[in-house]
Amino acid sequence: MTAIDRPADATGQVPFSEALAVWFKVGFLSFGGAAGQIAMLHTIAVEEKKWLDEKRFLHALNYCTLLPGPEAQQLATYIGWLLHGVRGGLAAGLLFVLPGALIVLGLSMLYVLAAGVPVVEGIFFGIKAAVLVIVANAVVKIARRVGHSPVIYAIIAGSFLAIFAFAVPYPLVVIAAALAGVLLLPARPDDEPPPPPRPGRLRESLTAAAIWGAIWWAPVLAAALLLGPTHILTQIGLFFSQLAVVTFGGAYALLVWLAQAAVEQKAWVTAAEMADGLGLAETKPGPTILVTQFVGFLAAWRLPEPFAPMTAAILGAAMTTWVTFAPSFLWIFAGAPYVENLRHNRRLAAALQGITAAVVGVILYLAVWFALHVFFGRVGAAAFGPVRLPTVDVIALDWKAAGLAAIAFLLAFRAKLTVVPLVAIMAALGVAVRLTLP
Repeated sequence: MTAIDRPADATGQVPFSEALAVWFKVGFLSFGGAAGQIAMLHTIAVEEKKWLDEKRFLHALNYCTLLPGPEAQQLATYIGWLLHGVRGGLAAGLLFVLPGALIVLGLSMLYVLAAGVPVVEGIFFGIKAAVLVIVANAVVKIARRVGHSPVIYAIIAGSFLAIFAFAVPYPLVVIAAALAGVLLLPARPDDEPPPPPRPGRLRESLTAAAIWGAIWWAPVLAAALLLGPTHILTQIGLFFSQLAVVTFGGAYALLVWLAQAAVEQKAWVTAAEMADGLGLAETKPGPTILVTQFVGFLAAWRLPEPFAPMTAAILGAAMTTWVTFAPSFLWIFAGAPYVENLRHNRRLAAALQGITAAVVGVILYLAVWFALHVFFGRVGAAAFGPVRLPTVDVIALDWKAAGLAAIAFLLAFRAKLTVVPLVAIMAALGVAVRLTLP
């Protein structure tokens, strides 16, 4: 077994069958978003199974927070790699995603086939109200951990205004925030020196990058060759591959770029459908970032040629999921040999802090964007030079949607309901409203 197959300091002698059973269980029980999933991984890997000690777990978590993409899935992949090399990482990472991906696929099929059914429409009407609260709660949670300083507050405000008033593309906001972090935030002192380089790590990383880069891009290239560069499957592969390398800050930050590109520019989905997709992604196990699969499904459903609509939609969902998660394996398998040294890089830590601050402003924009579309339906724009502000018709306010959102806020912030029961209650209220009120 080569160095790339198993880390040189693999932990213990954990039977692969035992680990596989645990990863299977995690895949079906990983509710609660990234925070809940990371807490569950800590409980299992550190407290119950004792696969890792506290320090090593935190080292792994620190590395995964530096990466674009779903950090909880990447953490599971890294722990699997520590235990059993590449096969362990693959088992952990794939089982973390597959159950949720299959559930989202089934719900997506129900979404398009049952369109127009009052009960189904009522469910998603209620879910939209829950989504507003979920996004607002994400703003509060991330803001609490980002730090308190004039520079942090300036980055938060600047990122919000950049997107809200100037329509700056999300990737540029991320780059600007990283530069601001490096230049303006103080470097945190390190209490221990970085470890010496591990022999052969460059070869390991280059080999892993070549293999996983090919795996990542193979279906996109196949779609381009067989269907053409402008076909929807090729466009889905290219777009979500770009998204995979800038998704710092989790799924909620990613939704901002989705809103800019998939809704406003490409018109693959509507704002209401985006809210529905996030609601679906929050009610199943696995990463919230699976909302992208819902978008890919609907995009291919609407532009199916030369396939039947359902066939195209399933292929679109598969392409989206592939290019969303394949990069995560590349980051882990290629970057794992450098984990310890990256953890001690002060400038990288400052850049990450700047990005995290920007994510607060970006998600705040997302909350405003969702609220305007849910409450008013149609949102216009008024331009004042380079400034472009949203406009609404106040008379068009949907008081039923606003009322449900108020109930959702009370349930989340006063009754302290978690995501799954909140979404279930709001879905039931949505059905009641649709069936009883004109």
